[in-house]
Amino acid sequence: MTLAPERPVTTAPTTRSRVNSRLSVASDAPRPQRPALTASGRPNPAAHLTPEDIEQIGVELDALREEVMSSRGAKDAAYIRTVIKTQRYIEMGSRAVLLFSAFPPAWVLGTAGLSVSKILENMEIGHNVMHGQWDWMRDPKIHSTQWEWDNASPSRQWKHSHNEIHHTFTNVLGRDNDLGYGILRVDEDQPWTLFYLFQPIWHVSNAVAFEYGIAAYDLELGGYLAKRKRMSDADKATFRADAKEVLTKIRRNMTRDYVIHPLLSLPTGSFLPTMGANLVANVVRNLWTNTVIICGHFPPGIATFEKTSIEGETRGEWYLRQMLGSGNLSGSKAMHVMTGNLSHQIEHHLFPDMPSNRYAEIAPRIRDLMARYDLPYVTGSLPRQASSVYWKVIQLSLPNKVEGRRRRDVILKAAKHFARTGNLGRRY
Repeated sequence: MTLAPERPVTTAPTTRSRVNSRLSVASDAPRPQRPALTASGRPNPAAHLTPEDIEQIGVELDALREEVMSSRGAKDAAYIRTVIKTQRYIEMGSRAVLLFSAFPPAWVLGTAGLSVSKILENMEIGHNVMHGQWDWMRDPKIHSTQWEWDNASPSRQWKHSHNEIHHTFTNVLGRDNDLGYGILRVDEDQPWTLFYLFQPIWHVSNAVAFEYGIAAYDLELGGYLAKRKRMSDADKATFRADAKEVLTKIRRNMTRDYVIHPLLSLPTGSFLPTMGANLVANVVRNLWTNTVIICGHFPPGIATFEKTSIEGETRGEWYLRQMLGSGNLSGSKAMHVMTGNLSHQIEHHLFPDMPSNRYAEIAPRIRDLMARYDLPYVTGSLPRQASSVYWKVIQLSLPNKVEGRRRRDVILKAAKHFARTGNLGRRY
């Protein structure tokens, strides 16, 4: 595969209405001072900020974004083209080695290379291209409207659930379905049900098969199963069309990984080893992707927000929510590339359509801004953040600690209710 010929790099003029393609502003008027405590009684990390402080934060971030976006050019274009070429060379080389995967060293080398190529394609390339980070290049081969990635979820459906919903309603309980993807309880403000008692199992299972979990999530399969009896014929037809698109994508990917490439290895007796290598590479990619994402959204110290808190939300408040609702990962440059630069999750949530190679450049300035306004800049190593999330998943699988009641009694009550009614979803 080859890239489209390089084109002159141009940047469309930026107006105030286009300063951030995901920024949702309901009001231009500053709102009253924020309460000291959240709805659940936890300290509000932004309570000390005046409305004027918050709007000044927005002004500074607007200026920073304009500075970076107006400086995009040939160096940035060369970066993404180099990453894409590198990924494709790694994939082609790895698949060539796997033709001889009956030989154990070839299997190890080919599987490792294929895992890396799949991670690069999903993270630094696919995710960021579909955010529109490279649309300014006017290259149809690296454009958000044309890119289809190596993932079970069709790009069209993913862009709707991720770009349009998650990045607009970041960490808003009841609006941002990425908070636990509908199967995990990741915040004390989420009501507990007996279903969540088993969430450590759901979490690990979802991580292993992450691309398929995301496909079902983007399809809104859970909502369809819950509401299908009340849905109109038109809505059912739309769901069936979307489901067909997902199944077609899955079939195409599985045919490539588990039929075509293993068959190419048949002459060397490597059919089954190649099939196994593709399976391992897909699982490694799923586990890595899931780990990076949970580290950016669920560690302790990251805030969630009530639906009512975004009513009349101003520009500065939207920016503030992105900073408080995200967390970063520390590490080497190679690690940042392998995470798709989502190790700079705070910067990504502030500017989701900024080229990913520029996040490291602005990260110190974002951190300085947050320090000046006494806001927590959540960051840590990948092992530290990942372990904190797994512990959080275990803790929140149980009901909240409430004075005067034992969690064991709540679980037994929920279990008895389930035995009588078959309903796992009663809230406690």
